[in-house]
Amino acid sequence: MSAQTYLAYDFPLLSAFWAMLWFFLWIMWFVLLFRIVFDIFRDDSLSGWAKTGWLVFCIVLPFLGVFVYVIARGKNMGRREIAHAREQQEAMDSYIRQTARGDDRTSSVDELARLSEIRARGDITDDEFRKAKDLVLSGSGASASSPHATSTSGR
Repeated sequence: MSAQTYLAYDFPLLSAFWAMLWFFLWIMWFVLLFRIVFDIFRDDSLSGWAKTGWLVFCIVLPFLGVFVYVIARGKNMGRREIAHAREQQEAMDSYIRQTARGDDRTSSVDELARLSEIRARGDITDDEFRKAKDLVLSGSGASASSPHATSTSGR
Protein backbone atom coordinates (compact mmCIF):
# COMPACT_ATOMS: atom_id res chain seq x y z
CA MET A 1 0.00 0.00 0.00
CA SER A 2 1.17 3.43 -0.80
CA ALA A 3 0.19 6.34 1.41
CA GLN A 4 -0.95 9.50 -0.26
CA THR A 5 0.18 12.86 1.03
CA TYR A 6 -2.45 15.56 1.00
CA LEU A 7 -1.45 19.17 0.73
CA ALA A 8 -3.53 22.17 1.70
CA TYR A 9 -4.43 22.72 -1.94
CA ASP A 10 -5.99 19.30 -2.16
CA PHE A 11 -8.92 20.54 -0.08
CA PRO A 12 -10.97 23.39 -1.61
CA LEU A 13 -11.67 25.11 1.71
CA LEU A 14 -8.01 25.20 2.71
CA SER A 15 -7.12 26.43 -0.75
CA ALA A 16 -9.51 29.36 -0.35
CA PHE A 17 -8.13 30.03 3.13
CA TRP A 18 -4.53 30.18 1.88
CA ALA A 19 -5.48 32.36 -1.06
CA MET A 20 -7.31 34.82 1.23
CA LEU A 21 -4.42 34.80 3.72
CA TRP A 22 -1.90 35.71 1.02
CA PHE A 23 -4.27 38.32 -0.40
CA PHE A 24 -4.69 40.05 2.99
CA LEU A 25 -0.95 39.88 3.66
CA TRP A 26 -0.37 41.49 0.27
CA ILE A 27 -2.87 44.28 1.08
CA MET A 28 -1.28 44.81 4.51
CA TRP A 29 2.14 45.12 2.88
CA PHE A 30 0.84 47.80 0.49
CA VAL A 31 -0.72 49.69 3.42
CA LEU A 32 2.63 49.55 5.20
CA LEU A 33 4.43 50.74 2.05
CA PHE A 34 2.12 53.74 1.69
CA ARG A 35 2.44 54.62 5.39
CA ILE A 36 6.19 54.57 5.03
CA VAL A 37 6.09 56.79 1.94
CA PHE A 38 3.84 59.28 3.79
CA ASP A 39 6.15 59.13 6.81
CA ILE A 40 9.17 59.85 4.62
CA PHE A 41 7.54 63.01 3.27
CA ARG A 42 6.11 64.06 6.65
CA ASP A 43 9.42 63.85 8.54
CA ASP A 44 10.95 67.32 8.80
CA SER A 45 14.19 66.04 10.31
CA LEU A 46 15.22 64.34 7.06
CA SER A 47 16.99 66.33 4.39
CA GLY A 48 15.83 66.25 0.80
CA TRP A 49 18.61 63.83 -0.16
CA ALA A 50 17.76 61.49 2.71
CA LYS A 51 14.09 61.51 1.71
CA THR A 52 15.07 60.77 -1.89
CA GLY A 53 17.38 57.96 -0.78
CA TRP A 54 14.74 56.29 1.39
CA LEU A 55 12.11 56.68 -1.32
CA VAL A 56 14.34 55.18 -4.03
CA PHE A 57 15.33 52.36 -1.66
CA CYS A 58 11.67 51.58 -0.93
CA ILE A 59 10.71 51.69 -4.62
CA VAL A 60 13.68 49.82 -6.16
CA LEU A 61 13.88 47.12 -3.48
CA PRO A 62 10.42 47.32 -1.95
CA PHE A 63 10.48 44.40 0.49
CA LEU A 64 13.98 45.08 1.74
CA GLY A 65 13.45 48.85 1.75
CA VAL A 66 10.25 48.63 3.79
CA PHE A 67 11.73 46.23 6.33
CA VAL A 68 14.96 48.24 6.73
CA TYR A 69 12.94 51.47 7.13
CA VAL A 70 10.72 49.90 9.79
CA ILE A 71 13.76 48.62 11.67
CA ALA A 72 15.78 51.84 11.35
CA ARG A 73 13.07 54.49 11.72
CA GLY A 74 9.93 52.64 12.78
CA LYS A 75 10.12 53.69 16.41
CA ASN A 76 9.44 57.33 15.59
CA MET A 77 6.78 56.66 12.93
CA GLY A 78 4.08 56.54 15.59
CA ARG A 79 5.34 59.72 17.23
CA ARG A 80 5.27 61.58 13.93
CA GLU A 81 1.78 60.25 13.23
CA ILE A 82 0.55 61.45 16.64
CA ALA A 83 2.20 64.86 16.17
CA HIS A 84 0.56 65.21 12.76
CA ALA A 85 -2.84 64.25 14.19
CA ARG A 86 -2.41 66.82 16.99
CA GLU A 87 -1.51 69.54 14.48
CA GLN A 88 -4.60 68.72 12.44
CA GLN A 89 -6.78 68.74 15.57
CA GLU A 90 -5.36 72.09 16.73
CA ALA A 91 -5.89 73.58 13.27
CA MET A 92 -9.48 72.33 13.25
CA ASP A 93 -10.12 73.64 16.77
CA SER A 94 -8.73 77.08 15.93
CA TYR A 95 -10.81 77.17 12.73
CA ILE A 96 -13.95 76.28 14.69
CA ARG A 97 -13.19 78.90 17.36
CA GLN A 98 -12.53 81.55 14.72
CA THR A 99 -15.67 80.68 12.79
CA ALA A 100 -17.85 80.53 15.90
CA ARG A 101 -16.51 83.83 17.18
CA GLY A 102 -17.26 85.60 13.91
CA ASP A 103 -15.28 88.49 12.56
CA ASP A 104 -14.87 90.29 15.92
CA ARG A 105 -17.56 92.80 15.01
CA THR A 106 -20.50 93.28 17.28
CA SER A 107 -23.86 92.23 15.98
CA SER A 108 -26.58 94.73 15.14
CA VAL A 109 -28.53 93.64 18.22
CA ASP A 110 -25.55 94.52 20.44
CA GLU A 111 -25.16 97.85 18.65
CA LEU A 112 -28.84 98.71 19.12
CA ALA A 113 -28.70 97.76 22.80
CA ARG A 114 -25.63 99.93 23.29
CA LEU A 115 -27.30 102.82 21.45
CA SER A 116 -30.44 102.63 23.60
CA GLU A 117 -28.25 102.53 26.70
CA ILE A 118 -26.40 105.65 25.56
CA ARG A 119 -29.69 107.42 24.82
CA ALA A 120 -31.04 106.45 28.25
CA ARG A 121 -28.00 108.01 29.90
CA GLY A 122 -28.60 111.17 27.88
CA ASP A 123 -25.29 111.11 25.99
CA ILE A 124 -27.04 111.34 22.60
CA THR A 125 -30.25 112.99 21.46
CA ASP A 126 -33.24 111.22 19.97
CA ASP A 127 -32.31 112.51 16.52
CA GLU A 128 -28.76 111.12 16.84
CA PHE A 129 -30.21 107.82 18.10
CA ARG A 130 -32.50 107.54 15.04
CA LYS A 131 -29.62 108.28 12.64
CA ALA A 132 -27.35 105.75 14.35
CA LYS A 133 -30.13 103.17 14.43
CA ASP A 134 -30.70 103.64 10.70
CA LEU A 135 -26.96 103.15 10.10
CA VAL A 136 -26.88 99.98 12.17
CA LEU A 137 -29.99 98.53 10.54
CA SER A 138 -28.71 99.34 7.05
CA GLY A 139 -25.53 97.41 7.81
CA SER A 140 -23.12 100.29 7.30
CA GLY A 141 -22.76 101.15 10.95
CA ALA A 142 -19.73 99.76 12.76
CA SER A 143 -18.39 99.98 16.27
CA ALA A 144 -15.76 102.53 15.32
CA SER A 145 -18.27 104.81 13.63
CA SER A 146 -20.98 104.57 16.27
CA PRO A 147 -22.19 107.82 17.83
CA HIS A 148 -20.97 106.61 21.22
CA ALA A 149 -17.37 106.70 20.02
CA THR A 150 -17.78 110.16 18.54
CA SER A 151 -19.84 111.65 21.34
CA THR A 152 -17.60 110.43 24.15
CA SER A 153 -14.42 111.40 22.38
CA GLY A 154 -15.59 115.00 22.22
CA ARG A 155 -16.36 115.12 25.96
